[in-house]
Amino acid sequence: MTGVGGGTLRDLLIGAPVFWVRTNATLLICIGAALAVWMVPTRRISGNALDWFDAAGLAAYATYGSAKAIAFGVAPVPAFAMGVLTACFGGIVRDVLAGEPSILMKRELYVTCAALAAGLFVGLTLVGVSTWPAAAMSVAAGFALRGAAIVRGWTLPTYKH
Repeated sequence: MTGVGGGTLRDLLIGAPVFWVRTNATLLICIGAALAVWMVPTRRISGNALDWFDAAGLAAYATYGSAKAIAFGVAPVPAFAMGVLTACFGGIVRDVLAGEPSILMKRELYVTCAALAAGLFVGLTLVGVSTWPAAAMSVAAGFALRGAAIVRGWTLPTYKH
């Protein structure tokens, strides 16, 4: 669910063919990754390596989701939303199915990092930056913000009534 959830919802909303339906590779990779994470004892995974892999995926998928939406003719603001959705929705569903508190309910700087990557990509393409440089800058920015949050413990402020 984590690997295909956000992209599936994005594709359904933008009218694109669902990306994993016509190939075996995507689901096989997701199943392999899930089995590896499930079978490898957590003590064998050094420190917060999964957080760093997740940070890279978050930034990349937010950027890719926005790029795909733009390629399908989606307007800039919904394309930004499709990037955030692509990066975050699968993990949210995973947490709900696992009975874990969703990342949305935590103070962690997470969705904001996806929003930075997606928004930067859309903004850069609107001002005429070509796709690959815009994507590289967007992924780097989203990853850098998430990395800083991991290293420095940055969190969102709590809402006070």
